[in-house]
Amino acid sequence: MYMRTEILKIIEGGLEKNRDKVQSYALLFSEKLREEGEDKFADRIKKIIDKKSVHPVYLDEFLSKPVDQDSRLDMVDVAIESNNHKKIVLPEITKVKVDNYIESLKHRSKFIELGINLPESLLLYGPPGCGKTSIAHYIAQQTQLPLVTAKLDGLVSSLLGSTAKNIRKIFEYANERPCILFLDEFDAIAKARNDEHEVGELKRVVNSLLQNIDTFNENNILIAATNHEKLLDPAVWRRFTTIVEVPKPREAEIVELIKLYLETVKYDFDKDRKKMNTLAELLLGFNASDIKTLCFNSIKKSIISEEKQLTYATVLYQIYLHKGFKEDEITLVSFLNTNGVSQSDISKILGLSRRQIRKVLDDQGE
Repeated sequence: MYMRTEILKIIEGGLEKNRDKVQSYALLFSEKLREEGEDKFADRIKKIIDKKSVHPVYLDEFLSKPVDQDSRLDMVDVAIESNNHKKIVLPEITKVKVDNYIESLKHRSKFIELGINLPESLLLYGPPGCGKTSIAHYIAQQTQLPLVTAKLDGLVSSLLGSTAKNIRKIFEYANERPCILFLDEFDAIAKARNDEHEVGELKRVVNSLLQNIDTFNENNILIAATNHEKLLDPAVWRRFTTIVEVPKPREAEIVELIKLYLETVKYDFDKDRKKMNTLAELLLGFNASDIKTLCFNSIKKSIISEEKQLTYATVLYQIYLHKGFKEDEITLVSFLNTNGVSQSDISKILGLSRRQIRKVLDDQGE
């Protein structure tokens, strides 16, 4: 029975006289017992919880969110992922690192049994739109733990002293319930303290953040993400046991992303490797978010045009628009033709006659 993390949390909650913490972790403990086939013991725990509870944990328990005293804004969002399989597309080495991290979380109680209690903290860094937030949700889904995301607009107060208090509130909130605490846009509150442009109070905010991370890391799960890793204070890096770069997708991942984002529709190039590779080459340098937007815009264009299925030409047209090329018929016709679109299909998508298409190509010497 490898559930020592939950037992420790229940004892902590009891000693702290924190009823909510005891209830939350006792319920999680009973669920894990049931997974191990200990139904009778799980039922006994559940019966005790039901007698002493006035509301179900995991639902109402997360409604009492911490708020900023001045703005009264919630400082966290809570997401409880479904059991449905969540697909995520990442470079192979990145995927391996993320999966290894998930396995370490799943075997945490075994480590504790051996007297090994390392912090389970993860820092994700890389360009915007490449999947850092998606990774956090993926980890929450795989571990079946709620994801508590800190909202920086509610965290950073106009009064810097209040910001330190807000940081403490968020960590205390996450410490009282089984969850993953996710600090997105981490650089906003973890900037290097040697930055000459930052005032002294902001440096004290970073000190407060580091102290809270140290306390929280003893028994909890922390994930942070940043688009600007060079801005982070050097001491921040030492607080994370796992650090993973999330780069822009390469051609192989771009092909997988296209298939993922178009999986709900029929398209005429699904078995055409050459066309798929052409799209991947054209999209090299795009982030995953851009590719998702482009695919959804292609689907919308296809539906509006009443196509029987999404065409290769329609996707190419959206790539052309997204890249911000010169918007004139000559350049567009040449682009489509160069990338393997027939004159007939160019005529359909642009509403030009084939003779007009031929004339444009002839004038271009194609």
